[in-house]
Amino acid sequence: MLFVSFTSVYIMRRGLPTFDDRTGGYVHDWLTVDLPTGLLLVNTLLLLLSSITAELARRQITRQVALAPVQSIPGVSIGQERNFPWLGATVVLGLAFLTGQWMAWRELGMRGFYLATSPSSSMVYVLTASHAIHLAGGLLVLLYAVATALLRKPVEDRRIVVDVTAWYWHFMALVWIYIFALLEFVR
Repeated sequence: MLFVSFTSVYIMRRGLPTFDDRTGGYVHDWLTVDLPTGLLLVNTLLLLLSSITAELARRQITRQVALAPVQSIPGVSIGQERNFPWLGATVVLGLAFLTGQWMAWRELGMRGFYLATSPSSSMVYVLTASHAIHLAGGLLVLLYAVATALLRKPVEDRRIVVDVTAWYWHFMALVWIYIFALLEFVR
């Protein structure tokens, strides 16, 4: 709902004039923000890759839960399964995305667009920072999921955390694509 509200504000504010005290008239103060599109595309790729690794982690833990009862049967061997640290890869890619966002904000600053430059630049920062805060929360939960694996918590308990976090992570990837498209095409 937060991002839907921000979208409504973005679109409405884009078309509204502002009263100018100097001229006594209404002016349109919406500037076209020169986005670092190349950097944002790399960030999008990083987030999509992290969504894939989160899904692979979710499938891996689901498989482990399904095989757990079989492993407890004496004399039955299902072989050694190699487990890749998909959650760790997701955390690294998520941190890379946040670092890329920080780099994009610095690039915006170098191009003369700051939080208070104009309503349009303010909305760019509000949308991207809100997403970054939500993603950082997802990273904290991913780190918790990694910690539960390292502490050898029961696989059934770990599955719940990984499953919920993976779906949240997928949603954050979709929200980012939406935000990026909004900023890129609704100028």
